[in-house]
Amino acid sequence: MDDQGLPGKGAPLEAKYLSGGTQNEIYKLDRDGFTCVIRIPPTGAPADRDSGIIREWRIIQALDGTDVPHTAAVAACEDTSVLGRSFYLMGYVDGWSPMDQHGVWPEPYNSDLSTRPGLAYQLAEGIALLSKVDWKAQGLHDLGRPDGFHDRQVDRWTRFFDRIKARELDGIDVATKWLQAHRPLDYVPGLMHGDYQFANVMFEHGAPAKLAALVDWEMGTVGDPKLDLGWMLMNWPEDMTVEGAGQGGYADLRGMPDRAKMVQHYSEVSGRQVDDLDYYLILAKWKLAIILEQGYQRAGDDPKLQSFGPVVLSAMREAAELAESTDYKG
Repeated sequence: MDDQGLPGKGAPLEAKYLSGGTQNEIYKLDRDGFTCVIRIPPTGAPADRDSGIIREWRIIQALDGTDVPHTAAVAACEDTSVLGRSFYLMGYVDGWSPMDQHGVWPEPYNSDLSTRPGLAYQLAEGIALLSKVDWKAQGLHDLGRPDGFHDRQVDRWTRFFDRIKARELDGIDVATKWLQAHRPLDYVPGLMHGDYQFANVMFEHGAPAKLAALVDWEMGTVGDPKLDLGWMLMNWPEDMTVEGAGQGGYADLRGMPDRAKMVQHYSEVSGRQVDDLDYYLILAKWKLAIILEQGYQRAGDDPKLQSFGPVVLSAMREAAELAESTDYKG
């Protein structure tokens, strides 16, 4: 921090643990009134997390000066002799995460359902703005390989499933063949988050809803931004008036707009056509099923990973059913 000229030189540094897992740990740092957040892989994380953390840093740094809500880029360090791993410092966001709410929205969103559409539209707006970032001008020309993105998605995850396969998944052949035979109407490369959902955003305190930052860029790349749209909406109710719609997940979606309105808002902000949405919904469900299947195969006595089992089966069946029923021809 001193070498980077950050405030508070000579003052004591206070650290407060915020969150962490197998991939990264996050601490709030305070030094003489200057506050920031450190994101660093834990000691036992795979070696490639060091390059992954710098990849995240590049994305956050590239978002400076754009309309995308994000944490400020403060400093990065690739010298593992400092803390044992590569790490970066980002601005502290004084807001709240849906993941910290334990299924209950903070007020007024919990008791006043009329305030909830703002949360949903802000969520959609986050990736719509992200899709508009001039990634080449922001120095991310080598971040991903946009050419052949969709071919690689299907081939990569098919090979991955073949390596971990321990049971048959109903519908996987149908969905895989459909994805291999179809492509989006148009593919305009752009910056994408890779795991976009309520779990990976923060909101400012109070109402009306305002997105404070997109967070957790582990899967960020240059690819097809509309896969973020499909990922966000793959379990979003088509009709919110149906009994039980929007309930059952980690976020209570009751009172929020239905899928069509979310898609319309994304399209209006991003300027991208969305007539091929079904392609992205099928790809998202298919990909999610394969990713979660790995966790399920490794579950052992872990109840969380064991719970992935039926989710995998449901997601793959839904992917196949949509592939068989969609009017989209590609």
